[in-house]
Amino acid sequence: MNADAFLADVLREPETLAGLLDVYGASSSPLHEVAALDPARDRVVLIGMGSSRFAALTAAAALRARGVWAHVEYASTGVPTPPSPQLLAVGISASGATEETVEALARHHGVSRTLAITNRPDGPMAAVADGVLPLLAGEEAGGVACRTFQATVAVLLLLSGIDSDALRPAVEAQAALIDARERWVEPLLAGLAGAHTVYTIAPAERRSSAEQSALMFREGPRVAADATETGDWLHVDVYLSKHPAYTAMLFGGSRYDAAVMTWARERASTVVAVGRPVGGAALHVGFEDAEDPLVCALVEVSVAELAAAVLWQRRIAARTMP
Repeated sequence: MNADAFLADVLREPETLAGLLDVYGASSSPLHEVAALDPARDRVVLIGMGSSRFAALTAAAALRARGVWAHVEYASTGVPTPPSPQLLAVGISASGATEETVEALARHHGVSRTLAITNRPDGPMAAVADGVLPLLAGEEAGGVACRTFQATVAVLLLLSGIDSDALRPAVEAQAALIDARERWVEPLLAGLAGAHTVYTIAPAERRSSAEQSALMFREGPRVAADATETGDWLHVDVYLSKHPAYTAMLFGGSRYDAAVMTWARERASTVVAVGRPVGGAALHVGFEDAEDPLVCALVEVSVAELAAAVLWQRRIAARTMP
């Protein structure tokens, strides 16, 4: 893992996403090799670990909104969904070689329809898949899943039946956010500076953003971080806001945002709003089309990625990495 290369990987995300959408939006799209999902017939289980499983959370919500039965499963579970001819099992692994995911997809191969989503179409997972959807993210020299995470979210949304044109506004929005980073990274890091733990909060339909953002702080600069769904925060994490210096990143868009902020104001917590403005937030990091949940799903994690990359570089320079 390399902090400088990780930052470079993040900066390339708009370019990578644009290229992916060009390929999947063309007449020769890899999606044409995959049978269309039938809500009346198909059930879908999305299988992965780490960032791959996080990305699947958003896709499962999109599928269920279309009336498709969809479930996200840890590849490591001891009680997996049984194979069935009515089931599409989707193995998700950027490397194409995640041991748990390859093994889980292999259990389905020959009974369920199997599909691999991977950045390595020639990897072991492809051997147990009836079809492969490539991520086209290139090499991540930093050793941290960032471009592949975004690409996985995008490919899964496309698989869910969302048109590639609906995702294109995310390219420009993310590019503008990245270009403006000198205006918001320092205030964001200042807001997070006193935190013992960084809490990331997102709506259920974009739970992947909270999970991946927390991972970026843990994986790079080794900062304690944890993720919560916005509505559930009122039942499980509200208690933690009694601690002094409670600090959170709130990815806006839930009807429960205001309730979270009520508690935050009462307890003098620090909340950074990402995407949509939220009343009472200590800082707002916005971007274009933040009212569009598809744009948010593809762009908002960049805020945590860039903050984590800069913090990682500084901790290395100061020799404070654990």
